[in-house]
Amino acid sequence: QVQLVESGGGLVQAGGSLRLSCAASGTIFSIKTMAWYRQAPGKQRELVAGITSGGSTYYTDSVKGRFSISRDNAKNTVSLQMNSLKPEDTGVYYCYAESRNDYWGQGTQVTVSS
Repeated sequence: QVQLVESGGGLVQAGGSLRLSCAASGTIFSIKTMAWYRQAPGKQRELVAGITSGGSTYYTDSVKGRFSISRDNAKNTVSLQMNSLKPEDTGVYYCYAESRNDYWGQGTQVTVSS
């Protein structure tokens, strides 16, 4: 089993920054993609950013230029630096890891006030 533990959420004013971190532990085989998803109230969970084991990244259009995803393969961690935050970035952010199975963290709340 793999456990994902997120940290770094919180309340921030619009224009501020937050950094989310996620650490994978347990019986870990090769982790392929790691990613961050978010779910806003009343909306479906959406992919925010992803990064492959080789370092290729993906960002949803609404966060390009503001968010940056990175990972440490040796430590099985993934981080999301979020700058210039907007109220529409509010939601629960979930860490995801693709290995032999798909794994999810429990989520961390990000609230951006206007």
